Amino acid sequence: MAHYVIRVARGAGLIALFVIAAVLGVASGVIFAYVGDLPQISALDDYAPSTISRVYGAHGEVVGEFAVQRREVVPYEAISPKLRQAILAAEDAEFEQHFGLSVPHIAMAATGDILRGVRDAVTGRRSRPRGASTITQQLARGLFPDAVGYQIGDVSPERKIKEALVAIQIEKRYTKREIFTLYANQMYLGEGAYGVEAAARTYFGKSAKDLTLDEAAMIAGIFQTWRNAPTANMDRAKRRRAYVLQQMADERYITQKEADEAMARPIAIAPAAARTDSTAPYFVEEVRKHLEERYGAKRLYENGLSIQTALDVPLQQAANRALDEGLRRLDKRRGFRKPSRNVLAEHHALDTFHHPRWDRPMNAGDIVPAVVTSADAATIQLRAGALKVTVDRKGFAWTNKKSGTDLVKAGDLVEARLVTVDGATKTGAGTLEQPSAIEGAVLAIDNRTGQIRALVGGFSFERSKFNRATQAYRQVGSAFKPFVYTAAIDRGYTPASILIDAPVSFPGGAGSPAYAPQNYDRRFEGAVTLRHALEQSRNVPAVRVMDQLGPRQVILYARRLGLESPLPPYLAVALGAAEATLTEMTSAYSVFPNQGVRMRPYAVLKVTDRAGNVLEENRPESKDAIRADTAFVMTSLLRGVVQRGTAAKAASLNWPLGGKTGTTDDYTDAWFIGFDPDITLGVWIGLDQKRPIGHNQTGSEAALPVWMDVMKAWIGNRTTPPTFDPPGNIVFVPVDKVSGGPVLPGTPGAITEAFIAGTQPGGFKQ
Repeated sequence: MAHYVIRVARGAGLIALFVIAAVLGVASGVIFAYVGDLPQISALDDYAPSTISRVYGAHGEVVGEFAVQRREVVPYEAISPKLRQAILAAEDAEFEQHFGLSVPHIAMAATGDILRGVRDAVTGRRSRPRGASTITQQLARGLFPDAVGYQIGDVSPERKIKEALVAIQIEKRYTKREIFTLYANQMYLGEGAYGVEAAARTYFGKSAKDLTLDEAAMIAGIFQTWRNAPTANMDRAKRRRAYVLQQMADERYITQKEADEAMARPIAIAPAAARTDSTAPYFVEEVRKHLEERYGAKRLYENGLSIQTALDVPLQQAANRALDEGLRRLDKRRGFRKPSRNVLAEHHALDTFHHPRWDRPMNAGDIVPAVVTSADAATIQLRAGALKVTVDRKGFAWTNKKSGTDLVKAGDLVEARLVTVDGATKTGAGTLEQPSAIEGAVLAIDNRTGQIRALVGGFSFERSKFNRATQAYRQVGSAFKPFVYTAAIDRGYTPASILIDAPVSFPGGAGSPAYAPQNYDRRFEGAVTLRHALEQSRNVPAVRVMDQLGPRQVILYARRLGLESPLPPYLAVALGAAEATLTEMTSAYSVFPNQGVRMRPYAVLKVTDRAGNVLEENRPESKDAIRADTAFVMTSLLRGVVQRGTAAKAASLNWPLGGKTGTTDDYTDAWFIGFDPDITLGVWIGLDQKRPIGHNQTGSEAALPVWMDVMKAWIGNRTTPPTFDPPGNIVFVPVDKVSGGPVLPGTPGAITEAFIAGTQPGGFKQ
């Protein structure tokens, strides 16, 4: 026993003795033994740790982050004085006085280790030796763990001597302020956050310079160990915060009253969604792919790039909501699907199962995952975290089932829309929901620049990373017809030109039957104006026009407008038999309100490194696609689709709008692409498996309502609308909307038609 006590005392004492000897220069031989293994401290002159690359929206909002270590390096001045004081009080109160080591603390720690060793020898326990590391020593092991031989739990004399020698070198080369700044930016503080700035944003959603006293104390408390983080252990976080606050009071940084008041305040961390989730995951993924291809993964994830985009965050949020609501509405018409997951079957207990979504606030209107605790004929009882939710018959009436037991059983994981929430009793009422099996996409492009303002690539990025706005090639249906009529207008047709809506048959290819296009309503209207044919999306006139112009000519115009997908020169392409992406189609439509100029769509405006050097700066790239007068006539025609045609529902928005619906024969794809003078917005709805989404689910029924909800957000509270300005060679003539012939102004049934000068009709009807 005595031998063991002496051995423990000798081991503990060696740490203090060797370090003190190194400091005094007595143990020069020991020092020389390790000098060759020590790092070059001068490397810190170019301190460049792994930092966060951030994607910013149009108004400076952070919409995405890429990082191996979530760190943002900030200068000394950007760290709150209270946070600096909290760190010093908790970790190294004598930081300003020592030379990298605290000899008294080393001696005290060694003595304590000796006494604990004696106690352990008597009791048979094993205690972990206590450290006495200064901030500089902690920095040494944090920056050069391999050089000092650092491993968690290692307090060997060799490791401590190397650490001490590195700390002394750091102190000799750098000022106290520089050392503290390196320390504050380097250390791991839980939840993937490195350094005080990342920690402040992670836990409180704010910068380190804006922390309150109690917030600063909490972050300072995590320097000891990430296990003191409130997300890891709230009780430990409170105890450590109290310790830091008391140390601050003892060191006279704050008064005892301030410390007591701060201790009494609850720890209120930012919601997890605000800290980690992106409002535009599909958009951010497109940005990531571009950056990784251009700069490489290492540079993207470690070099703290700043990526500026034109993403309009409020519009993006509106697009998220509109698509989610629209897809759920359509999906419910297909009936209720039994839940695919049961937590009891996974051997979880109903009262202990936890879903990550429950860590965030749950408010009325939210759709949240919930576990079924019981079901009977009249109700379904759910649990969402601590919240107990009741769904009555009205809440599951859409399923057409009369009893809750016909729908779910205990343990099923379902979705519920919270209708009411009582925070005091932790109870609420809700309706039964289900994730949509139908997919969709939304894309908004600035007409004049081509900048992407909003992008949603599917119902759930978590469920599927496939971006249906940029990657999905789908039949475009009648959304192709504007390209047919663009070619027609450019080659002498006018909105008043008479087309024939009557049965017609075209020879098929070798061994193929004749092609006889049909209208959606299976009826024929005879002689109609070109405007009427487009507004009412008549199929036969569009095919006749394509036949007269020649399929290759029409496809040439589609190419000029921006379609790059394969377009075979067949007449059926006039009705959208070919495929394209939502990006191609939306970009093509933006040519009409932009006076015939096509702007290349792009997401990234500028990329800078952490030193502020510009690595990439993208500017609008324009290409003349069609004549300005042709573009204006097409804009006028597409405005008619909204005013009188298949998209007449959108006229209720009371805004200058144009656009076109698109529907495939078997209802596998529904489109609406429309614009105002400033922005073009495209919506696509369908199933990934290219099966029908439901009977009569046309572009007007399925896609247009989503488009309208997004456009409402774009319009907002504006009361002065922008205008579509005509070129100088556009002539406006009142014509009869049925015959297309000129009439006197004010004639019943007349509309004011736009003509390219020289193509307008002469004379008028009395």
